[in-house]
Amino acid sequence: MDFLNNQFIKGIKAGIPIGLGYLSVSFTFGIVAVSYGFTWWQAVLISMTTVTSAGQFAGISTMLSPGHYLEMLLSQLTINIRYSFMSLSLSQKTDSRFKGLYRWLLGFFVTDEIFAVASAKEHVSRSYFLGLAVMPYLGWTAGTLIGALLGNVLPQRLMSALSLAIYGMFVAIVVPEMKRTRPVVYVVASALVLRCLFYYMPVLKQISGGLAISICAIAAAVLGAVLFPVEEEG
Repeated sequence: MDFLNNQFIKGIKAGIPIGLGYLSVSFTFGIVAVSYGFTWWQAVLISMTTVTSAGQFAGISTMLSPGHYLEMLLSQLTINIRYSFMSLSLSQKTDSRFKGLYRWLLGFFVTDEIFAVASAKEHVSRSYFLGLAVMPYLGWTAGTLIGALLGNVLPQRLMSALSLAIYGMFVAIVVPEMKRTRPVVYVVASALVLRCLFYYMPVLKQISGGLAISICAIAAAVLGAVLFPVEEEG
């Protein structure tokens, strides 16, 4: 029991920076949702039941045109499908107690940043992952609530600056791994080149952002696995 509590506390500590970053990003979402006509509690409910920044922003935009269910389905599928691949990858590092109902429940909390922090560990226990998810979830929900209640009190420039916090988290997570392992540098560089192609090429830029991210992530991961395979112990 002491070990489990220790793992939970370690997860809490690891999730604090993510929670602070989510606080600023979801603050902007709360403001945008209210400006679109949602009530404060509807904005908070969306954040509590989805926890996906890009998916939520795209979702409330689609909700402005009632009846576009197919568009909603396709947009959310392409934006959030990457979480399925993250979950599959992370499942290879979970311990024997992290199975069954726990995977169903805790899989809800998988985000880009939580996945990045958890995948950096050799083994992930359910206590650690639960602790890791607590602060990001609270930060995401609390930020939405504060943004929805404050409305447009803050100037637009400050709102734009707050929305950049999530990119700073990505940099803080990826750069240390790039310093430790050279193959990670090549994988990140290949993902960056592919994403630029999807952004600037005439045909490729027609693909939705969520699907493009998934394709780039898979392609970069496959390239890294082929060029820099990790030998497993017998």
